[in-house]
Amino acid sequence: MDFKEHIIDKLTELTGLEKAAIAKAVETPPDEKLGDLAFPCFPLAKVLRKAPPLIAKELAEQLSSDEIIDRVDAVGGYLNFFYNRAAFITDTVGAVRGAGENWGKSDMGSGKTVLVEYSSPNIAKPFHIGHLFSTAVGNSLAKIYKFLGYDVQSLNHLGDWGTQFGKLISAYKRWGDPALIEKDPIKELLKIYVKFHEEAEKDPSLEDEAREYFKKLEDGDEETTALWKYFKDQSLVEFKRVYDMLGVEFDSYNGEAFYSDKMDEVVEILRDKELLVESEGAQVVDLSDLNIPPCIILKSDGATIYATRDIAAALYRHRTYNFDKNIYVVGLPQALHFKQIFEVMKRADWEWSSGCKYVGFGLVKLPGKAMSTRHGDVVFLEEVLNESIEKTREIIENNNSVVDDIDDVSKKIGIGAILYTFLKNSREKDIVFSWDTMLDFDGESAPYCMYGYARGKSILRRAEGIDYSGADLSKAVSDDAYTLVKLLNSFGDAVKDAADKNEPFYVNRYVTNLVKAFNKFYNTNPIMKDGVEEETKKARLAIVDAVCMVIKSALGLLGISVVESM
Repeated sequence: MDFKEHIIDKLTELTGLEKAAIAKAVETPPDEKLGDLAFPCFPLAKVLRKAPPLIAKELAEQLSSDEIIDRVDAVGGYLNFFYNRAAFITDTVGAVRGAGENWGKSDMGSGKTVLVEYSSPNIAKPFHIGHLFSTAVGNSLAKIYKFLGYDVQSLNHLGDWGTQFGKLISAYKRWGDPALIEKDPIKELLKIYVKFHEEAEKDPSLEDEAREYFKKLEDGDEETTALWKYFKDQSLVEFKRVYDMLGVEFDSYNGEAFYSDKMDEVVEILRDKELLVESEGAQVVDLSDLNIPPCIILKSDGATIYATRDIAAALYRHRTYNFDKNIYVVGLPQALHFKQIFEVMKRADWEWSSGCKYVGFGLVKLPGKAMSTRHGDVVFLEEVLNESIEKTREIIENNNSVVDDIDDVSKKIGIGAILYTFLKNSREKDIVFSWDTMLDFDGESAPYCMYGYARGKSILRRAEGIDYSGADLSKAVSDDAYTLVKLLNSFGDAVKDAADKNEPFYVNRYVTNLVKAFNKFYNTNPIMKDGVEEETKKARLAIVDAVCMVIKSALGLLGISVVESM
């Protein structure tokens, strides 16, 4: 039963106001002592020509208690509603356990498609720690939108085109060793790419050679195309190994190269709409009325750039997917770029472009020498993940914890700890990388949340043989139980907030608060201890069961897997 809806219906009947107006006005009090729901009577003052406190007093007298409402208090100009706690706990816990993994899900996205572009590493370049920000946020958003019923397509817009490939082809033909590259593709390709730049400083003609190779690539030359494909295939093997560790999957790996033959149409469309003007030999869309730089579509030599490719990609995606939202999870330094291309698409009269959304994120900061994975200025993500797994294993062994599969548990906690860190705050906030914070089993961290789940499952295992399926939940009523169950009830709202704002942080904060409330509950409400009355024990076990279900679902939306014991 929807307790809030019940109160809205009663208020609609008594006040004569539109139900939508009542629904918009009701709010959750800042302090639980003030009730579960509040209705400000100020909007009624003009209509009834009475002071809000008097209106609240009169309405409170007319609102009788029932199976949903325990009492109604008039405080100032507010009506404060207190739910019947036994009914609320019974209804909510029963609903959670009945729905299981579907609790909190919605069909609000039914029939709508959401595209989420994220990760997007550069071919033949290291998959470094900075890429994890985009990957963590994008993967979580994809899961959140799926949870809300949307058809979600995860897109990996690979950086697989540009003059750097001419340089790489030149470097490979001079210093490449196929055996070494196949053994460790990214590091070897990076090594010869760096060597090219070192040698080009001594011999500038190498830059001309690189441009010639990229021109051959653009023209479809068989040898250079085969090398480009080889670099890409070898890189994807490496990337996919990291994605497998993270549990990340993509529906498309179409990168910049895929759109290289789709840009001429964009240029023609913009030219036909008389949006292109010449600026220092280049063809641009003038955006000076918005006080931002022009969007370059063709450089002075006639070549296209990132903006042209991104506009071509958006047009292709519209035609292919007819998306409701096309989300770009890209670092904050690219904010101006997306502002420019979105405005160009708007001026092209593409109404669907309003569904294109830029979701920016901050930087990853590495204080001091906190990590042992530095390679010059590059921190390889796979090495960071492995180091986190190893550090987790050491913590488990040093604590003499008994787990069934230490390798599996260390991997899930170690990777979960990193993902949690990247999603614990607003995505625009920079990440300060700290092992101590990430692997703190007592602070706001993935290990803390995962331990809460594992403890709940441990309680349920100890209770094996006790049938709590038909428990009388009124036996579990207490302040801490009520606070905990109210959080269970709000899971769906947290997920919707995360989607509305494209902020996985809302789910992260939710599950952390849920685990905190759960810890307090089982510390103040004994479950398996001697002397606990049997019906009370069953009621509390039912709550533990419901909490474990929701913790698992919430962590899953962050890309974090639970462990059954720690």
